[in-house]
Amino acid sequence: MSKLFEQLKTYADSDYLPMHMPGHKRRMGDLGNPFFIDITEIGGFDNLHHAEGILLDAQRRAADLYHSEETHYLINGSTAGILSAISGCVSFGGKILLARNSHKSAYHAVMLKGLQAEYLYPQSLNEMGINGPISPEDVENILKKDSDIQAVMITSPTYDGIVSDVRTIAEIVHGYGLPLIVDEAHGAHFPFSRHFPEDSISCGADVVIHSLHKTLPTLTQTAVLHLNGSLVNRERIRKYLTIYQSSSPSYVLMASIDQCVEWIASHTSAFEQFYKDLIQCREKLRELKILKLLEASGMDESKILISVMNAQISGHELDQILREKYHIELEMACSSYVCAITSIGDTKESLNRLTEALQEIDKSLQRVSGAIFWGDGVIRTESVCTIQQAEEAEKEQCLLENADGKISGDFVTLYPPGIPILAPGEKVSVAIVERLKRYTEEGFEVHGIRNGSLLVLKREYYG
Repeated sequence: MSKLFEQLKTYADSDYLPMHMPGHKRRMGDLGNPFFIDITEIGGFDNLHHAEGILLDAQRRAADLYHSEETHYLINGSTAGILSAISGCVSFGGKILLARNSHKSAYHAVMLKGLQAEYLYPQSLNEMGINGPISPEDVENILKKDSDIQAVMITSPTYDGIVSDVRTIAEIVHGYGLPLIVDEAHGAHFPFSRHFPEDSISCGADVVIHSLHKTLPTLTQTAVLHLNGSLVNRERIRKYLTIYQSSSPSYVLMASIDQCVEWIASHTSAFEQFYKDLIQCREKLRELKILKLLEASGMDESKILISVMNAQISGHELDQILREKYHIELEMACSSYVCAITSIGDTKESLNRLTEALQEIDKSLQRVSGAIFWGDGVIRTESVCTIQQAEEAEKEQCLLENADGKISGDFVTLYPPGIPILAPGEKVSVAIVERLKRYTEEGFEVHGIRNGSLLVLKREYYG
């Protein structure tokens, strides 16, 4: 038995509670022995990149479930869908209007296509310390001033469950004859209960990407991309799907998607029971005295955000306590809050276990008066050059404390959630330095920081 498999099996046999993705929560779905169904493109089993038979029918079933005109399986996760959507909608060297709180894969598409990115910054939710929605007015104002933009992309819901007014944004974007791409990776469950926010397909978005594995009972790496309307060049997006995805797509993963679609179609009432259990959980969490359940109008309630703004511990410390003492593994921790992902895979008992652990921790804490509240929202940055130009430039290492005013030569990303704090070509500010110092001191996983230094452009690239 391999070391990795042995460790995975030991963990799976333990009492650790997964309050994180994937949405099956290690208890739903049954594909039997995966080796038994692991095949290649043999007769009768179609080809994902030229689907004409069983895989085409499967994708059409997914389209029917989501009320989409056209749906494609993604076996390289939402990343492949985001890369394909941007690449297919914006010409090489063109300009995209991009939400600054987008996943790093969107920035990779910008880099690979040599694009100019104009950024939409999410509204501030200062009292919560997280990224808010994208303002339709901001979209309108930027499009009114810049006729070079070829497409708009936003993330809704955010990693924290904050939903933008996609319907209004779609109307504005379409008014300029442009397509709207929505990274709805964390909202794959939205259409299946009236209690969840309205999904982006229903709101009129042209390209929508769903990570099925995040909140639904299917295997990690499975996602779908939906195409609607006449504003996107579907053939170009299909072409890029063949570029960014493996030429040998896993039939195990594709079978998992199809099984998930079939299960949802015949178990719609399960979402109503899940929501009922979820609301009971949230009602109890609202009674916490020191810790605080973060809530906002219209947000996805399946994301449970717990703030430590009034406590003497950080989000990272709360995450550690839940893991080490209660064997509860969360999705994410930041300085000011933690995030638990719940899904149809959670039982009433698992939600109660999370609630009771948080209640017990809450009783052990003391309120901190006058505490410094650290927010974790996106910090505004200044782009000095494009991501691709910075990628091609010569670089050097720079100690973090000396980085103010330097130009970043790499992505610097807190993972999760995978949103770049800095992208190549952006100027490092005092606020960025302070944020990165805090994250590294608190023990967070920050990609792009190595031994207290980051990659910056060499001096000759400065004006």
